[in-house]
Parts: sequence; structure tokens; C-alpha cells
Amino acid sequence: MMADNSLFIDFAYIAASVLFIVGIKMLSRPERARRGNMLSALGMLIAVVASLIECCISFTWIIPGLIIGSALGVVAARMVQMTAMPQMVALLNGFGGIASLLIGWENYHSEPAAAPFVTVAVLLAVLIGGLTFSGSMIAYAKLAERISGKPVRFAGQKAVNGAVLLTILIGGALFLLNPTAFYAYPLFMLIVLLSLALGVLGVIPIGGADMPVVIALLNSYSGLAGCAAGFIILNNVLIVAGALVGASGVILSGVMCKAMNRSLANVLFGGLQGNGKRSAEAEVQGAVKPISAEEAYFVLEAARSVVIVPGYGMAVAQAQHAVRELGEILERNGAEVRYAIHPVAGRMPGHMNVLLAEANVLYEQLAEMDDVNPAMETVDVCLVIGANDVVNPAAREVPSSPIYGMPIIDADKARTVIVLKRSMASGFAGIENPLFTKDNTRMLFGDAKAMAQQMVSEFKSAA
Repeated sequence: MMADNSLFIDFAYIAASVLFIVGIKMLSRPERARRGNMLSALGMLIAVVASLIECCISFTWIIPGLIIGSALGVVAARMVQMTAMPQMVALLNGFGGIASLLIGWENYHSEPAAAPFVTVAVLLAVLIGGLTFSGSMIAYAKLAERISGKPVRFAGQKAVNGAVLLTILIGGALFLLNPTAFYAYPLFMLIVLLSLALGVLGVIPIGGADMPVVIALLNSYSGLAGCAAGFIILNNVLIVAGALVGASGVILSGVMCKAMNRSLANVLFGGLQGNGKRSAEAEVQGAVKPISAEEAYFVLEAARSVVIVPGYGMAVAQAQHAVRELGEILERNGAEVRYAIHPVAGRMPGHMNVLLAEANVLYEQLAEMDDVNPAMETVDVCLVIGANDVVNPAAREVPSSPIYGMPIIDADKARTVIVLKRSMASGFAGIENPLFTKDNTRMLFGDAKAMAQQMVSEFKSAA
């Protein structure tokens, strides 16, 4: 019977690993993302069931935990607003980190004289898990506006961070030399506290404009912490899953950095140095030209090609369904409609893709930045909905701008630009946008959902 169980568990782990790999691969394309997510979830279910069978543990606490956790997960998933999805991802990253930390702590507490390889895994799980948890909690607080989303900096900050990291490295080396010494347990607890402090210190100086990179990186950290936990409990599927999440998170972080034309080191240790004030070179010229929803209708009614650029403002207004309806009406009116997605639009990787998928926008209409930019000069109308920094031409034109060199969607090159925005407030980067005062730009002020619905009503009234 034990041999049969062992064979079943091995096959289950292989199946789960394959499902993880295929699922993550499918997540790279919007049209396959939902199926990829379902396959990965199925793989995790198989892995959990196989692990519980293999461990031969009491289900006295496991079953109530599964019921409570599943209930909380269902309620949270169904109640969360799309605007709150980034902070939910941050919370889930943090929970993964703290779980790995607790596994490492429990293992050392119950077996301090474990094999050196396991002791190293314990230290890594505690260190990475701790900074993932606290860093994710700070990211959550920033995204949920529990605290200010602006970078928090103080004199000697980098020196403090370096001192904390150096202390962890020295303490970790001493701990590994003799994990059963009289000083080992207090040293271990010090490392736990310092790892938590390092997560806080590492995230507070990062502003909202860089939050998509932080989310991707913390996701990678949670995977690496899980991988270390897998080595502690000698669970192959946890090792595989953690390594996959860690590797994919690092790759995604690189993609996000490339989309902002910055290095990961600059994001983590530099941040945007702009203070939101205009320099003489970045002085915005011209006047804003407001437009009404009725006037915007006349412009769109004559358009034969329309590019819609969504941003975080669309998420805040929950305007995705109204925007999709507007897009469908434009298509019936004879216009070619595409949605241009910038990699760092919103507050987490893929934020705009998730919103548009929820509104049932056709995947074929979603276009990447590099696909729409070459033809932007032939576009009749570029409709910018709640986007700011990702369409800011200062990234091309103003060398003194903090975002100079960042690849953007060239909305300003369209024949006409209509910007839906609540006000003239700046974006995450805290800098002004010269797009708003260009000759071919018209500003449609108001709630994005309400304005989109008004334009839809204008089309329906004219039909």
C-alpha cells in the first residue's frame, strides 16, 4: 500500500509540475490567460492533495484550515474591486512570504541540529520570507492609500539599509557555523526581525510610478521563499513551484524595467528623483482646450481609426464596460478600434489586460505599444482614458524629465487626441504632461465612466 501511495504521489507531483509550467506559459498571452490560470490552479490542487497524503499527518487542524481559508479566498475574490486588485496581489505575496518564514522558524525550533543543507534552507526561507511579508505589507498600504504612495527618504537611508543587510549576512554566517550554540536562537530571532525591517526599508523609498516593478519583484521573492521552504520539508513540487514563480517574477520585473527604460537597481535604490516641479526646460507651453461629450461624439463619429489607451483612471472610475460599449459602437460606425496597452499602465503588471478582459473586450483588439506606435500618425483619434505618464511626450522630448527615455505610447502623434481625465493632476511620476496642451489635444474633463456613457448616449441618440 505504501508503494502504491508513493507511486501515486510521484505521478501527482509530475502532473502538478507540468500543469504549473504550461499554465505559466499560457499566461503570457491574454487570450489564453484564463485557461492558464485554471491549469495552474488545478496543478496546485493536485499538489496539495498529494502532499497531504504523503505527509500522513492529522487532519484535525488541516480540514478546518482548508474550509476557513477557502471561504475567505472565495469571498475576497468575489468582493474585490478591480481597482483593488494590485493591493490584493501584494497581500497574497505577503502571505506566501510569512508562510515560508513560519515553516523555517518551526523547523529550527523543533530541530535545531538539522543537516547543514536544511539549516541553510531555513535561513533563506526566514530571510526572504520576512522581507517579502513586510515589503508586501508596505506595498499594500501604499496601493490602498493607507499611507502615502510617495517615496519616503531620509538622510543616510542607503547606509542604514546597507548596515541592516551586512548585519544579516554576518549574523547568518555565525548562525550557520553553529546553529546549536547558546547564542544561536537569539541570533536567529534577530535575523527574523532584521529581515522584516529590511522589507520595510526596501519598499518605503519606492514611489507609485515604480509599483508595478515592486509587485513583480515581491512575487518573485515569495516564490523563492517557497522554494527554500520546499527544501526544508523535502517537498519536490513546492521546490518546483517556488522556482517557477521566482524565475517568472524576475523575468517580469525585467520586462517592467525595460518598459520604463530603467535598471532594476535604479528602481530599488534610486527611484524617480523628480520632485514634481517644472524646470525651465520642461515648462509646459500652450493652453488646455476643453471639449464636451457632445463635441467628442462629433469627432469620434467621423473617425475611421481609433486607438484607445487605458490607464489607472479607467480602473478608478470602473469605466471598462462603458469603454467596451463605446468601442463596439465605433466599430459598428465603421471605425477600426484597437486598445493600446502599455506594460506599466496601472498599478500592477497586466492591470489593464485584466480590466478589459473582465469587460469582454476581444483579445484580438488588444495591441502592445510597439505594434501601435509605428502607425500612430495614421490614427484619426487617440482616446486616452485615465492614462498619464505612459503617454507623456516629455519622455521623448525633455532630457531633464525624470521619465526621459521611458518608452511611451505615442498618443500625441495621432491626428486628434481626446483625453478623458478628472482634472489636470499629475500621474504617479508627479510631473506635468505636455500632451494636454498640444494643438491636436482636447481635454474631456469628468469621471471616465460618466463621460464614456455620455458619448455612447450621443451615438444612440443619433442612430
